Amino acid sequence: MRASLVQIDVNERESAAERRVRIAELVRSLRGSDLVVLPELWPLGGFAYEGWQAGAETLDGPTADAMSAAARDAGVWLHAGSIVERDPEGPLYNTSLLFAPDGELHALYRKIHRFGFDSGEAALMAAGEELAVVDTPFGRMGLATCYDLRFPELFRAMLDRGAELFVVPAAWPARRTAHWSLLARARAVEEQALVFACNNAGTHGGVEQAGLSVVVDPWGEVLGEAGTGEQVLTVEFDPAVVARTREEFPVLRDRQKW
Repeated sequence: MRASLVQIDVNERESAAERRVRIAELVRSLRGSDLVVLPELWPLGGFAYEGWQAGAETLDGPTADAMSAAARDAGVWLHAGSIVERDPEGPLYNTSLLFAPDGELHALYRKIHRFGFDSGEAALMAAGEELAVVDTPFGRMGLATCYDLRFPELFRAMLDRGAELFVVPAAWPARRTAHWSLLARARAVEEQALVFACNNAGTHGGVEQAGLSVVVDPWGEVLGEAGTGEQVLTVEFDPAVVARTREEFPVLRDRQKW
């Protein structure tokens, strides 16, 4: 199967509306891919905090509408990265959206671990509470977002719900590039799973993004890695590698639960 990770240059020179149109057309151009993945908070920018309130959307807002149509037109499974979601009850969430090839919203995930400690995302957004592990043609897919990579217990909990691959959109800063690459490989090896980690490029909110989107197999081998600028990283992968790896090297069987 073929996955395309769209590493988007997010910057202040392009409005969210302009970027939606551009990325929707880019997704349509990826017909022939089975899975397309976009990064975290690409409509507004993961560090552009000052625009979140005004730019927040509902689950039937402009980004969801545009990405649903693009997924349907391209006939792909589209992980549309995440949006700043405005819940009708009031709080903001960092919410990932997964669309099926017919354009239907197949799953959503509200980010559980918010970055910023006492500021930024941690102060402005509410934490999600539910794991998201869903059936797809590629196997059971677990959804995580950016900072979640630092919390292996989240991935182990998704493993216990049958996860065989993980999709991780991110807005990971360039100053912590080494952590990004290390943690993506670590989660793949620990869970004996495929990891599709799609990062932003560009600079938003004054924070340079790392890029380096990556696909990792259950042995920790990098199947493909992007550079630091805007790029579409396309990788061929075999979903059956997860079952084969777990059978050939059954380390998960020896887990001890405390």
